[in-house]
Amino acid sequence: MKKTFPYVAAMLMLAQTLVAQQHSEQNHDKYVMPSDPQVKQKLGQWQNVKFGLLMHWGVYSQWGIVESWSLCPEDEGWCERRGPYKDNWYEYKKAYENLKNTFNPTQFAPEKWAAAAKNAGMKYVVFTTKHHDGFCMFDTKQTDYKITKSPFGSNPRSNVAKEVFGAFRKEGFMVGAYFSKPDWHTDDYWWSYFPPKDRNPSYHPKKYPQKWESFKKFTYNQIEELMSDYGKMDILWLDGGWVRPFSSIDTTVSWQKAIPFDQDIDMARIAKRSRELQPGLLVVDRTVSGEFENYVTPEHQIPDHYMSIPWETCMTMGDSWSYIPKENFKSARKLIHILSDIVSKNGNLLLNIAPSPEGDFHAEAYQRLEEIGKWIKVNGEAIYETRGDNEIGIQGKWRFTHKGADVTYAIYLADEGESLPTGLEIDRLTLGKTAKITLLGSTEALRWTSKEGKTAIQISEKSAKKIPGSYAYVFKITK
Repeated sequence: MKKTFPYVAAMLMLAQTLVAQQHSEQNHDKYVMPSDPQVKQKLGQWQNVKFGLLMHWGVYSQWGIVESWSLCPEDEGWCERRGPYKDNWYEYKKAYENLKNTFNPTQFAPEKWAAAAKNAGMKYVVFTTKHHDGFCMFDTKQTDYKITKSPFGSNPRSNVAKEVFGAFRKEGFMVGAYFSKPDWHTDDYWWSYFPPKDRNPSYHPKKYPQKWESFKKFTYNQIEELMSDYGKMDILWLDGGWVRPFSSIDTTVSWQKAIPFDQDIDMARIAKRSRELQPGLLVVDRTVSGEFENYVTPEHQIPDHYMSIPWETCMTMGDSWSYIPKENFKSARKLIHILSDIVSKNGNLLLNIAPSPEGDFHAEAYQRLEEIGKWIKVNGEAIYETRGDNEIGIQGKWRFTHKGADVTYAIYLADEGESLPTGLEIDRLTLGKTAKITLLGSTEALRWTSKEGKTAIQISEKSAKKIPGSYAYVFKITK
C-alpha cells in the first residue's frame, strides 16, 4: 500500500487520490479466469463471503507514520519523512530499522480481533506478513529482520503471523497472507553498493543477474515458508505491482510507464509451489493482469458499475493503512453503505484496521465493528452468498443483490436521521401476482403494486414504527 503521512488533511486527500490512481488504474479486460477446478471452487467461496479484514502492522506503527514509504527516496507526498533524522536519508533509514529493537506489542491478543471481526460479519482476513520495508511479522529463516528478533521475541506468541492466522482460522475465517514482493531491507533488492533512487532495485537486474537471482530465491523461500508452516492458507495477496515482468507492463496505464526495467520473479514457479503446498490457493498478484491475479483489487476506489469478474475494494476504516494515534474513522453508516454498494456491483470489501504498537485496535474501531455487526445480524442475507445486480442497476439510494433467479434484495441507503419512508418506488422491476415483499427484521408481507416496470412498495405507519432506525433498510423480493 502507499499513501502520504497522515497529519495534514489536505495532503492526505491528495495522496489518497494519487494512491487510488496507482493501484486501481488497470485494464480489467485482461483478466484471466483460473482453470484449476480447486482454484475456481475457492474463488466461488471467496465471492460468497463478501466482507474481510485487512491489517497493516509493523515497526512503523511505533512512530505512527505511513507504512514503509518514508524510506522510499521519491518526491511523493506519501514518502515524506518526519521525525528523527528526517533531513538525512541514511541516518533516517538506520533509525527506522533500529525500531526493531523497541517493538514489543505486549497487548497482542489476536483472539480479541477475531471475535470482534466475526461479530461484525467479516469472514476472511488478510494479514501483512511483510511490507515493503522488509520487516517480517513471521519467523522466517531468510533474515533476522523479523519480529522474533525484537524484544517481543521472548514472548511465546512472538511468531505473530502464525498466531493471527490460527486465531482467525478457529473462528471459521478464510485466511490470507499479504506479502510484499519488493523488499527494501535485503541487500539483494536495495544493494548497498548503489544507493536507491526510487522504489525499484538500486541496480539493473539485467546487468547483475546473479544479484537478481539471489533476490528471486529469497522471495521464493519466504513464500514457501508461509505456505508450509502456517496452517491452511486460502489467499496469497501480493503487493508491490512494479515488481513484474517488463512484458506485462501496460503502457496505457500511467503509473506502469515509470517502471524502468524487468523485475520478473518467476510467478509461475511461486504459484506452482504454493499450490502444491496449498491446493486451491488464490494467488492475487495485484495489478499484474493474467493467470496469477485471480481477483482484482482496486484500492480506495469503488467501480461506478457492475463488474462480472471477481474483484475486491481494499479500503481503510480510517484515513491511514498504518496506525496513527488520532484516527478519523468513517461512520458505521458510511461503511455499511460502502459495503452495500460494493456487493451490489458484484465485489467484496476488504476493510483495513491498523493495530497499535502495543498490539490492539483503537477503541473506536471496535465500536464501528460492533455497529456494523448489529446491522449485519438483521440484514446479512442480502450480502452473503449473493451476486451483484446487472439488470435493475443503481437507482438513487437503491442498491440490489440477487440469490438465484427468484430472490432479489433491494437495499435502501438511508440518510442520517432519515426514518423508513411509508412509500418507495423501484424502477425496472416487474413482478408477477404471486410475488412477495418483506422488510428484513419483520415477517409482515408488504403491500405493493407493479405497473409498466415500476414497483411501488407501501409501508404502513404502524409497520414503519416497528422497524428501528437503520443505516440501510433491506427489502426481500421473492418472485
